[in-house]
Parts: sequence; C-alpha cells; structure tokens
Amino acid sequence: MIQIGKHQTLTILRETDPGLYLGDDSESEILLPHKYKPDHFEIGDEIHVFVYLDNEERPIATTLEPYVTLNEFAYLQCCDVNKYGAFMDWGLEKQLFVPFKEQARPMKEGSWYIVYLYLDDKTNRLVGSSKTNRFLDNTSVTVEKFEKVFILVTHITDKGANVIVNGKHHGLIYIDDIFEDIRSGDQLDAYVKKVRHDNKIDIVLQAPGYRSIEPNANYILDELKAAGGFLPLHDKSDPETIKNELGLSKKSFKKAIGSLYKDKQILIKSDGIELIE
Repeated sequence: MIQIGKHQTLTILRETDPGLYLGDDSESEILLPHKYKPDHFEIGDEIHVFVYLDNEERPIATTLEPYVTLNEFAYLQCCDVNKYGAFMDWGLEKQLFVPFKEQARPMKEGSWYIVYLYLDDKTNRLVGSSKTNRFLDNTSVTVEKFEKVFILVTHITDKGANVIVNGKHHGLIYIDDIFEDIRSGDQLDAYVKKVRHDNKIDIVLQAPGYRSIEPNANYILDELKAAGGFLPLHDKSDPETIKNELGLSKKSFKKAIGSLYKDKQILIKSDGIELIE
C-alpha cells in the first residue's frame, strides 16, 4: 500500500504526458511528475520516492528529499505566516502547514522550530506541530543505562539541554555534563547516564564512566599528534581550560591521560602532556 509521508520503493508502470505512473504490489498507483523522473529508465524499473500531497491535496511522488518524514521530529524554518497558520520549509515544493492550534508559541517568519510531522485523521493531510511534548512518552522507557542513543536538542535552559531521545522520549543533559557547544536543532549521538525512578532520562554526550576512557584517550592522542606531540594541559590544569581546549570535563581528561600514561603512550609533565614516540 502506498503510504503518504513515507519513502517507498515503487515500480515504474508506464509513461504518460504528466509523468511516470508508479505502483506497488497492492495495485495502487501514483504519479511521479516528469521533472522528477530519472534521466534513464525502463518500464519495470524500481525507483525510490517520497509520497506526499501536492497543492491540490492529491497524492504525488517526488525524488526530492524531505527534511522530515511521517511521525518524526525535525528542526525547520518558518517561511510564511498567514491567517490560517504557518508554513515551514521541509525540502519540498509545497511547504508544510502548521495550524495555529498546533503552535506551542506563535511562529514567526524566518525563525526555526522543532516540528513533528503527523497525518491528520480527519483530513488525511500531512500536518506539522511544534507542540512536541504530546508526541513524546516516558511512561514506558525503551532505553537503559549506558545505551547509545540518538538525540535532537530542543532547547537550552539554565538547567541544561532538553532533548528528544530516539524520537520517543524526553531527556535532559544537565549543564554540568555539557562540555561542547550545542544548540537547538543539533542531532547527535549520545548516551544514557541514568533512568530515574520516575522515568526521567539523564543524557550525556560521552560514554559514561569507564566506557568513555578509550574513546577519550584516542581523541587526546589525535590532539597530541596534531599539536606536534605536546599539549600544555595536565592533571592540575583548570577545569575550564580543559573544557575550552578539548571539550572534556577534568574528570574525563584525568581518566584518559591516566590510561595513556599507564600504557606508556604519554609523559605527564609539570607543564603539560607529551607524546612518547
């Protein structure tokens, strides 16, 4: 069945004046306009397309890549606001509509927002919503401590960075665990530091505990090599200096250089660390 809002691999059935008609095993058909057809093709070839509704609300296929697909979140720019709502750039010719009732706060042209794409049951139209909390659920958490996850940063507060975890859950990176410049809209790999008794999820950008020593050690080795074999950082360096230079907490830095020293890969001197050739 051809589904609106998703990528699909369909078969080229025939060529007509409007474009190529594509189909699937359920005998459904959809038009791929000529402007999207490949330069070389044969009837019976398979083609990967995205299906959405055109300006006349008809299902249509495109080879353009949208910035978001059905039931996913993305960071999108508002292109226009009129009496009906806001319209977002999502990579396709027809902009994504966000009704006023689906705006967490009034949208402004030129500003960026976290938006969820869903299919409206009443109209069968693709609609965006910046009221993202209602599409997230921590009732039944599907991640566990130390697990590697994918996050989307929603907004930064004095407490830390609020994130969407694996497109399903709320998460938070506490301000004390942020050692690099992150902003709303950033999509990153991260790790679960803790799942609390109330199902709140603490996230960190580096593997917690001993799991982070090896990647951090390799990172410091790379930085040492790039700097000619010496870095003016050591176990007595100011935490802010370490954070600014390497993006690591002092605790993580000390663990990593301790591991490198134990393996006889570096020397720890009074004025810095030195690579052993």
